[in-house]
Amino acid sequence: MLYNAIKKTIDLGDGRTIEIETGKLAKQADGAVVVKMGSTMLLAAVTCAPDAKEDTDFMPLSVEYKEKYAAAGRYPGGFLKREARPNDHEILTSRLIDRALRPLFPDDFHAEVFVTVNLISADNEIIPDALAGLAASAALAVSDVPFNGPISEVRISRIDGAWKINPTFAELEKADIDIMVGATEENILMVEGEMKEASEAEMLEAIKVAHAEIKKHCRIQKELEAEAGKQTKRTYCHEDNDEELRRQVYDACYAKAYEVAKKMTSKQERSELFAQVEEEFIAALPDDEEKERKAKLVKRYYHDNVLKAAMRNMILDEGIRLDGRKTSEIRPIWSEVDYLPAAHGSAVFTRGETQSLTTVTLGTKLDQKEVDEVLIQGSEQFVLHYNFPPFSTGEAKPARGTSRREIGHGNLAHRALKGQVPIGEENPYAVRVVSDILESNGSSSMATVCAGTLALMDAGIQLKKPVSGIAMGLISENKATKFAVLSDILGDEDHLGDMDFKVTGTKDGITATQMDIKVDGLPYEVLEQALEQARQGRLYILGEMMKTLSAPRPELKPHVPRLEQIVIDKDFIGAVIGPGGKVIQEIQKLTNSTITITEVGDKGFVDVFAANKDDIQAAIARIKAIVAVPEVGAVYKGKIVSILEFGAFVEILPGKDGLLHISEIAYERVNRVEDFYKEGDEIEVKLIEVEKNGKLRLSRRALLPQPEGWVEPERAPRPERRDGDRRGSRGGGGDRRDGRRGGGGGRR
Repeated sequence: MLYNAIKKTIDLGDGRTIEIETGKLAKQADGAVVVKMGSTMLLAAVTCAPDAKEDTDFMPLSVEYKEKYAAAGRYPGGFLKREARPNDHEILTSRLIDRALRPLFPDDFHAEVFVTVNLISADNEIIPDALAGLAASAALAVSDVPFNGPISEVRISRIDGAWKINPTFAELEKADIDIMVGATEENILMVEGEMKEASEAEMLEAIKVAHAEIKKHCRIQKELEAEAGKQTKRTYCHEDNDEELRRQVYDACYAKAYEVAKKMTSKQERSELFAQVEEEFIAALPDDEEKERKAKLVKRYYHDNVLKAAMRNMILDEGIRLDGRKTSEIRPIWSEVDYLPAAHGSAVFTRGETQSLTTVTLGTKLDQKEVDEVLIQGSEQFVLHYNFPPFSTGEAKPARGTSRREIGHGNLAHRALKGQVPIGEENPYAVRVVSDILESNGSSSMATVCAGTLALMDAGIQLKKPVSGIAMGLISENKATKFAVLSDILGDEDHLGDMDFKVTGTKDGITATQMDIKVDGLPYEVLEQALEQARQGRLYILGEMMKTLSAPRPELKPHVPRLEQIVIDKDFIGAVIGPGGKVIQEIQKLTNSTITITEVGDKGFVDVFAANKDDIQAAIARIKAIVAVPEVGAVYKGKIVSILEFGAFVEILPGKDGLLHISEIAYERVNRVEDFYKEGDEIEVKLIEVEKNGKLRLSRRALLPQPEGWVEPERAPRPERRDGDRRGSRGGGGDRRDGRRGGGGGRR
């Protein structure tokens, strides 16, 4: 045997199991495991550099989650037909893993660590991202990389009132709570998810249920670690410390930094004053060969021991924050809508030194985001994008593409709002919200939620309920025996604090959340207080927003292209599209419109998009004429399309024509149809019969005054038309269609 595999099993308690195996694949990595649930398999591998790079004073962790198309028996899209850069879903999953792992590496460990998780086999019903954190942690457990784990991540959902761990795709569609929780056996580390206006108590209960399951996963990983002989980790020395210098920095700088913190200045001014204190100390160092080395240590000690202690002590001892607020106080808010007159909807939302300029753009189904992932295909009618340019924090550097942070913050704001944005029949428009952060000093994703709500209402989108968001922080000591929960945190309070807890919701409940906890042993009582303080804060913010715009505008703005939707029977879709798209293309050309058709069940949803209402109505009239069912007794204005010996064919509706027999032209005897009409003439006719075969019989004389004393003569049987008769493919009536669908703006 060329390998010695070790396998452990986690019992989920409902007949499902998760297997973890190591020692069989990727044996040259520092640690590797395969996690299997049903037919879904993930390979996680960990590699670590032998030592830290010079002058590295942080944890250089890289996490990559990748889904292989072959795992689901699919080809990748695109010209190259191979996996390319990670999509948004893969980036978001990588962030979920990273946020749970990163706090658990030792503070003085600075070697590069790479965690790679690949989906290598995919069950169409099992959601793999719920297993990725477990796989990454298990790979670390069977390596010699120093790590204060293990951890696991689970998805907890409430379906029909019952909690479900790691539900299937089908089950998740019925859930009203969907949360990912990452934790060690002792502590919660990360929470992220969305809810349909859940209460604070319901969210807390979901976290507790998830943590109970995670504890089982962690115990199994410890057993795996022991059997693999990896309980002892590598030794390292990645920091050169000088305890005497550390003490000198604290003694000389703490009081000065504390005074700066109490000045309650702006973010930029405060940063400059803090920097001056540090620079004065470095300038006073002896000018010898040790000065450069000591200066680097001073920067670390000043940040980790002085600034952090000054801010935290000021809050815990005096209840004073860097900007002078009380712990539960919200920064000043101002907002404005319709700021950009040419946009379909716009808003500026400013809270303290954080500002979002958000726009809304409305489009057709052709503008919807196409999703082509390994396990998920389809489209998204509502999208939200978040941009964080360097100038928002005063940084002088170029913007290089979309960062993972921008994707993550945009996803949180999207989850916060999407449940309140009407889609489908309630709103036929594709909706794109874009938040550009113009200033940032904490809670920019929450500013995006607030600005997004206002911009959507400004655009005339009939939101079910407005949504606001708030970011909560925590300063604690001695396992939270002494703590302060902070509402609407600043950037420094996030950076130097113990928690970043974002909560969004309507007046009736929570819609989305994201939480990262940086300390051990945070009691649930503290989380409960944070949730209640967050509820009060977001309701206050919502009230301030409503002062700017209290309800969605009743109409779209005049310059917004209009879109109207009609529903037709799916059997008529082919008739509307026409052979090779000929009919729909002609309608679009004649009415200056864009038309899309989506088949759902036995219905066809037809969206007509145009610059003005007249063009829309003209297009809809043509479509309704195509799908109209001729009614016996109804009068139609039709066009003569051909003349034969025994009568004329009259098109009474697009694609539908009937026979005007020569005997139905007039009361007097008609010898030649041409004596009365020619091709192209428009005449009014009455539909007098729909035959069993669908052919239509028309009459002109039924609309003429009947001569006095008129007696209806006995009629000879009507001649049968031969196969060679004109327009045999169209027949005497019925639909003009060839059964094909597509082309010219057809279904997507």
